This record gives sequence, C-alpha cells and structure tokens, in this order.
Amino acid sequence: MFNFLPAIDRYIFRLVIVPMLGVFAIAASLLLLDKMLRLLDFVAVEGGPIGVVFKMLATMLPEYASLAIPLGLLLGVLLAFRKLATSSELDVFRAVGMSYGRLLRVPYVITAVLMALNVLLVFFIQPISRYTYERLDYELRSGALGASIKVGEFTTLGDQMALRIDESEDNGRQLNGIFARVGTKGGEVLSIAAQHGAFLATQDNPDTIILRLTEGTIVQDNGRTTPRVLTFTRHDLPIDLPAMERFRARGDETREFILPELLQIGWSREQPSDVRDASQASFNFRLVEVVMMALMPLLAVALGIPPKRSTSALGVFLSIVMVVAYHKVNQYGEDVATLGRIDPLLALWGPFFVFAGLIFWMYWRVAFVPGGQAIGALETWFSKLVSRVGRLFRRKRNPAPLETDRDLAAAE
Repeated sequence: MFNFLPAIDRYIFRLVIVPMLGVFAIAASLLLLDKMLRLLDFVAVEGGPIGVVFKMLATMLPEYASLAIPLGLLLGVLLAFRKLATSSELDVFRAVGMSYGRLLRVPYVITAVLMALNVLLVFFIQPISRYTYERLDYELRSGALGASIKVGEFTTLGDQMALRIDESEDNGRQLNGIFARVGTKGGEVLSIAAQHGAFLATQDNPDTIILRLTEGTIVQDNGRTTPRVLTFTRHDLPIDLPAMERFRARGDETREFILPELLQIGWSREQPSDVRDASQASFNFRLVEVVMMALMPLLAVALGIPPKRSTSALGVFLSIVMVVAYHKVNQYGEDVATLGRIDPLLALWGPFFVFAGLIFWMYWRVAFVPGGQAIGALETWFSKLVSRVGRLFRRKRNPAPLETDRDLAAAE
C-alpha cells in the first residue's frame, strides 16, 4: 500500500501505527465501558428502553475520540522510538547520517492527518453529538422515550389515574397483576383489578394509548349509592399521555456551538460580554488542544529514548502524566476565562507556550546535545528507587540463614 515510500519510512510507519491504534482502542474502550455502566444504572432507574444506552454511548464517541487521538499519537510515536533505541537501531540510523527530523517525517504526516480529524471532531461533530446526548437524557427523564411503568410501585398518570403492575414479561409486552384506580369527570371512582394486560397504540390519536385488560373486575363507586361490581373478560382502558415539553434549541450551552457560530458570537458587539467571553474561551480551548498535537512527536522522542544501557519505562509514565495534567490546566483556564476573570488568550495560550517551551528544550537536549537526556536526573533517581525496592523484596523472600549455634540459641 505504501510502496512509494522509502523502506525506512514504511518501517517507521509500521512501528508507529500499531501501538497508536492499540492505545486509541484501549483508551476509547475504557472510557466507554465506564460510561456504559453509569448509563445502564441510570436507564434502569428511569425505566427506559435498553437501546437508548447504545444511542447515548454513540453520541459520546466523538468526545472520547478527541481525547484518545492525542494520547494514541503520543504513545504510538514514543513506543516506536523507544523500540528503536533499546534495540540499538536508532544508533545505526544516527551513524549513517539520519537526523531526528528525518526520522520524524512519517510521524508528522500521521500527525497532520490526525489534527485534521480532530479539528472536524471538536469544532463540528462533537457539539452536535453533545446536544444529541442532552436531548436523549431529557427525553429519558421525561418519559418521551417510552419509559416503562415501574413494576411493584404505584405510578400516577395525569390527575385522575394511579396504576400498579405486579409483574412484567416479554420486555413489557405482557403485564400481570394489574390494579388501576381511575377518577371520572362526574366524580365517580373506578377501581379495576385484572389478571393480565397489555399496552396498545392508537392510530387515530397518538396522544392516547389503550391498556387492554383481561379477566378482571371493576368496582364503580360514586360516593352516594352502593358500589357496583362488574366482571369482564376484556376491557379497554384509554390512557391520555402527559403533554411533553419540547427540548430546548441547540446553543443554550457554549460547547454546543460549531466553529462558524463560535466565531460569529464570540466577536460580535451585539452579544453580552459574558456570552462573548464564554464563546472565546470555548474557541481557544478547542484550538489549543488541536495545536498541541503538533508537539506530541517531539515530546514522544524526548521521553521515549531511555539512557544508554537502560530499559527504564519512566518516560512512558511521565508522558501520560504531562499530557493529562496539561489537559486539566486547559480545562481550568477555560472555566476561569468563561467567568470573565482572565482574558481567554492568556488563560489558554499562556500554559501552551510554557508547555511548548518545555517540550522544545527536552527535544533539543536529546537531539542536539551529545549524550543529552531530558529527564536524566529523574531516570537516575528512578533506577535507584527500583533497585532499592528490589533488594527489599529479595530480603523478605530470602532471609539470611543462621550460621552459628550461638546465633541459633540467641534466636530461640
């Protein structure tokens, strides 16, 4: 497929793409599994259909992908260069005159493609998916998604009806042990008990459903005469569905704006200052998260190459910590800028330039300083800590033997 590329570029592409896709899949799966457990519990409590869980998870995919893509890119490049370094292939490439810039050619092509994808996600797809998630959440809470009546509890339907169902079978299609108490406009109260029942839709009036009851009894009580008791084989009980309020329009939250809307609102003199601040903060937050991806290959090289004669994985751990910490700093900067306490440019681009300066320094140490190591002091401290912990565990597993009778007697 990539035969037009030089052999070295195809080789680096394979080294980068495999761990990158693996990290992306693992990160996205973990985020989705955590969200799925909470959604299952939420849908079960609200009594909604199970299919809505997968619809809501699908709307979360763009947001999780925008987080997993930079992390996958970073670890893909880092693990590729770590493999080159630990197998001494990197020394061979450097000996024949290949610079780090030449070796990073393919990683930066991959970075450009992923940056374009992330722009599409955070500026266009993600705002729509967030709004869709909020709409599904609202419809589930309000019952517009067909939330079922909870078994074993009284459910109030409107002002004139209370319903209780003892058992539900076949995913709600068959109901057993039904009791209903219905008030009429004339002041009469109907108490209905039936062995079985099922909900049926009506074609002429979508705002009304039919509860078809079988094998039951109706007690009519008007409060003035003796109650009448009737038995039936089949009885249809119409139920008026409660009126549902329409969900709000998209754009009540700044994160639901797409790129043209952010630019139009954030720099419009007609908008209130708080709306402009929120739009500018959201725009700069999304933009700085995308631009930071351009520095991920440099950070990966700086942290992925361990010291000579070392296989320390400290750089892998430190890279994840740095990226996650930077993302949290950006989130804090967006929140502060949204409140108008600080200019969005300073709140978001200030940390960016500090972090970028640190990355450039670390890359310069590795690429241009002979024997340079960006985290050499941390590597030394980490290796000493690991060796001490290893000796401690070995002592516990293999205690020193008692060599003399005097030592044995003293031990007794």
